[in-house]
Amino acid sequence: MSVGSERWTRPTGDFHSGPRSRAKSSVSVRVHSSETLHPLRVLWLLAIAGLLASAVWGRLAYWQVTQHTRLSAIADAQYSKAVVLPAQRGMIFDAKGRPLAVDTTVYDVFVSPSQVRSDARDALAGQLSSALNVPREPLLGILASGKQFAYVAKRVSKSVADRLSALQLPTVGLEPEQQRSYLPGGIPGSSLAANLLGFANYDGQGQYGVEGYYDKTLSGKDGYETTYRDLAGNEIVLGSRTQKAPVNGSNLTLTLDSDIQFAAEQAVASGVQAAHAESGSVLIMDPHTGGIIAWADYPSYDANKFATTDVGRFQDPMVSYLYEPGSVMKVVTLSGALENHAITPNTTINDPGYINVGGYTIHDWDLANHGTVTMTQVLDHSLNVGAIRAMQMEGPVAFYRNLRAFGFGQSSGIDVAGENPQALQVAPLNQWSDSQVATTSFGQGIAVNMVQMLSAVNVVANGGRYAQPHAVAQVGDRPGPLANVVQRQVVTTQTAQVMSSMMEDVVQHGSGWKARVPGFEKDEAGKTGTSQMPENGGYSSDHVWASYVGFLPASHPQFTMLVVVRKPNNGSSDHNEGYYVSGPIWKDIAEAIVVERRLTPR
Repeated sequence: MSVGSERWTRPTGDFHSGPRSRAKSSVSVRVHSSETLHPLRVLWLLAIAGLLASAVWGRLAYWQVTQHTRLSAIADAQYSKAVVLPAQRGMIFDAKGRPLAVDTTVYDVFVSPSQVRSDARDALAGQLSSALNVPREPLLGILASGKQFAYVAKRVSKSVADRLSALQLPTVGLEPEQQRSYLPGGIPGSSLAANLLGFANYDGQGQYGVEGYYDKTLSGKDGYETTYRDLAGNEIVLGSRTQKAPVNGSNLTLTLDSDIQFAAEQAVASGVQAAHAESGSVLIMDPHTGGIIAWADYPSYDANKFATTDVGRFQDPMVSYLYEPGSVMKVVTLSGALENHAITPNTTINDPGYINVGGYTIHDWDLANHGTVTMTQVLDHSLNVGAIRAMQMEGPVAFYRNLRAFGFGQSSGIDVAGENPQALQVAPLNQWSDSQVATTSFGQGIAVNMVQMLSAVNVVANGGRYAQPHAVAQVGDRPGPLANVVQRQVVTTQTAQVMSSMMEDVVQHGSGWKARVPGFEKDEAGKTGTSQMPENGGYSSDHVWASYVGFLPASHPQFTMLVVVRKPNNGSSDHNEGYYVSGPIWKDIAEAIVVERRLTPR
């Protein structure tokens, strides 16, 4: 019989019954061919299993290898907290060790409006208004907002913070912040040496001036501390901790004398106001080192209130503005002619009051016929024709080479942010016209900044050597990067001495008479300068730069000073000249320096 798909088959052979013998039997099982696994099906099953295994292992590799770093960071972020350890910004001191820029602690005042009951808002707003000296209504609006957190005042002083703390107001808190502070300046509404120092903004980043130029040095490097915390924010004491200590910024010691700086700011402000001028600047340098003693501008600004100051005030007139120096340049022109033995102080020329060069007629400032004059008289009376003749006797090639040697045609390299070296470049001589070479000899047609001009005249005060101008004497306890620059000889010591004597004659017998310092009339060197401003493709007859430069005592110079006043308006052209406008400012400051440094004439 058959059961299902199986059937039994009787065994073949003998069959013996009984106990002695038992016939051998066999059972065979047979499966229908339709139930046998085909080899291709086995291969497909193995392939599918392999694909599934590959997918599983691929996903494991993706999460455990490829995504390991990201997942670890996410896990760490859930439990670890990194706290920035801020570096302390370096302080700035003057040459006598007095602080000019320091960090002070101010406070942000916050409140939790959601924690203030409605019936307590009015009283709390009144207390905050009185303590902070701010209107009450906006405070009521903040308290009624229902926010979890809100600021009610930013960067209040410690005295205000102490007053608030004494009130013990509920839901009101204080957050300390660091803020840069600067000394009051010589004029109301300004801080001392604002344009030289610049400022550090609320993020602690140096802007403009020394703060901007030396920002990395002053800033240092922040550190950090990483700890593990539970979900409630509590520190896990046994958790790992990583710490990197901050590196505080370096202190800077400037060459600036804050007493002289203060006097210079007052004098230039008074002079600009008296001349009804647009602005004015004073730059004072140590003739032997190139260190900046004073750097004063009017108008200026208060660096403590930079956030509410017109950004135009931040542009530094000393290095960011170019001007045409006028007859101050005659010091450079005649020094070069002396060095090349083209002239002597007693060399004479005939000056009819005009000269024709390159198709142009160039006049002396007074349009007068001066007849026969010496080169000393050319400098005394600031004669344009005489400067052109000295240049011609020297030769344009030597004159151009002399300009470059005195520092023109490249940046001064002063360590104050804002100088644009591209703007100070001069074209090669072969691109100059004859008339341009001629006008440059008396300071028209060439653009310079005040640092360049004073550094050039300082060559004469420093025995013929060029001293690198710089504002920073020390970084920490090390010399500043420009303090030890090797001085280069521009003209011989003898040439410098001759030019110094000619500049003394300017004060004694020439246009420098209004800058004479009592007691130093025979021991003071100076030179006036007046230059017309470019306007509408030509030169303005009304707007000028009025300047005066000099050093004192002439026999052993202790300072070199340049004063520039922009657009004076005294009502007549002769009263807008450098001798009349800038000479008296120079004198007032020089007198203050004589007293402060106890200088004596020879």
